[in-house]
Amino acid sequence: MKNKSKNNSVSYFDMQFITSSISTTLVLLLLGLVVFFVLGAHNLSIYVRENINFSVLISDDMKEADILKLQKRLDKEPFVKQTEYISKKQALKEQSEAMGTDPEEFLGYNPFIASIEIKLHSDYANSDSIAKIEKMIKKNTNIQDVLYQRELIDLVNENIRNISLVLLALAVVLALISFALINNTIRLAIYSKRFLIHTMKLVGASWGFIRRPFLRRNIWSGVLAGIMADAILMGTAYWLVSYEPELIRVITPEVMLLVSGSVLIFGVVITFLCAYLSINKYLRMKAGTLYYI
Repeated sequence: MKNKSKNNSVSYFDMQFITSSISTTLVLLLLGLVVFFVLGAHNLSIYVRENINFSVLISDDMKEADILKLQKRLDKEPFVKQTEYISKKQALKEQSEAMGTDPEEFLGYNPFIASIEIKLHSDYANSDSIAKIEKMIKKNTNIQDVLYQRELIDLVNENIRNISLVLLALAVVLALISFALINNTIRLAIYSKRFLIHTMKLVGASWGFIRRPFLRRNIWSGVLAGIMADAILMGTAYWLVSYEPELIRVITPEVMLLVSGSVLIFGVVITFLCAYLSINKYLRMKAGTLYYI
């Protein structure tokens, strides 16, 4: 009885198993994309914030040696990610190339002043923090001004918050949709075996014995679907980074590891739960009810 029931209830890699695995793969792929976008959006927000810079304009009275000392002091500050010193000559050169003409030729002097360009760590890239940093820097009497685009910074932070909320809501909705789709796929597969389940009950098989092959089959289906979905996601991420290497700042190995792990775990857990609930449904049914569902 034991061998017969196993052979009847479990047949790995049959058409039903393959179809169920492919359907689950597509759903997990969709879920993996959502997880990727949520995690990628976080890295993207850090990348955008850390590329917002502001300029510290320095008085002509300050010697270059003192400017370099100031730059070193700023580099040690916790809010500073990176600094760049731009001398008067370098500023003139860059602006002349940008404008296509040399302002010094018709003005008779270099109109630009030296500056230190500062890029902040993402946690400090907001108007309140920058205002405090500006106040601290301006204590130096040789600092002529601190320039930054307040409206741009506020707009970036507001958009990041809005996008994060939308992605979080989308992740919850798609997680529920994914559960429903995978549940329907598994329920249809177990539905075709409802009479076999009832027959096994009649010959005295325990509920645990009846469940075991179904659970094992669906767990393997979840593992296979998770691996296939991970392979597609990893391959796509590798292609994107190869095409645009700068994306490695957003599509980091840590992000892809979390995405792959989430997809695989979700695939196993959801297939197990759906199979367990569906089998219990038919185990509780009486013989007459099986003909009317």
